[in-house]
Amino acid sequence: MDVRISGVTKLYEPDIRALEDVYLTVPKGEFLYLVGQTGSGKTTLLRLITREVMPTKGQIAVGEYNLRKMSAFDLALYRRDLGVIFQDFKLLPHLTAMENVAFVLDVIGVPPAEVKERPGEVLERVGMWRRRFLRPPQLSGGEQQRIAIARAVVNAPSLLVADEPTGNLDTHTAEEIMQLLLSINASGTTVLMATHNQFLVDAYRQRVLELHMGRVVRDEKRGRYELDGDF
Repeated sequence: MDVRISGVTKLYEPDIRALEDVYLTVPKGEFLYLVGQTGSGKTTLLRLITREVMPTKGQIAVGEYNLRKMSAFDLALYRRDLGVIFQDFKLLPHLTAMENVAFVLDVIGVPPAEVKERPGEVLERVGMWRRRFLRPPQLSGGEQQRIAIARAVVNAPSLLVADEPTGNLDTHTAEEIMQLLLSINASGTTVLMATHNQFLVDAYRQRVLELHMGRVVRDEKRGRYELDGDF
């Protein structure tokens, strides 16, 4: 799905201006890094796109959906086509890797036959088939993030939102997760990734949107984490 953000401002009480007059268009199938210091507005922007919060001003459209004007039914349909990856994984510790992935399908009402089949397919894709019967506490951080990615993409979403997906991982594991995200993007999924990881942004050049104090200060194709003398 494509993303279209027009004049979005987000205020929090009492007087916090998280985003101000943001314009952004992300074509279907693009990979976009969101960069900027802590507090710059990256997570707020992602939460607006996942519709966890609503904008104070402005419009947000994703694919055919106007996020300001959605019925409960439309919101449910939208979230079926949306995958979300968190820095802290948010896996259910009492469920196995397979059960964590299947749980998402159960929640959105996928037929039982598909609930049996799909989790195994996506776990194999992310390299976790042999660990499918282990629970999150038995897995490394990188393995837990792979399960979280499997959970996010098991319903083949058109849009994948990742908030610091490599923030708690070592450099080698972060690079493996990045390659996995790029492979998902190559299959046609639009990917929005908030990150502080300069190495990944500089090594795997994609479009970079930089935020500073809630405003867009840079939008660069095949950008680096920071501008330098070469630009």
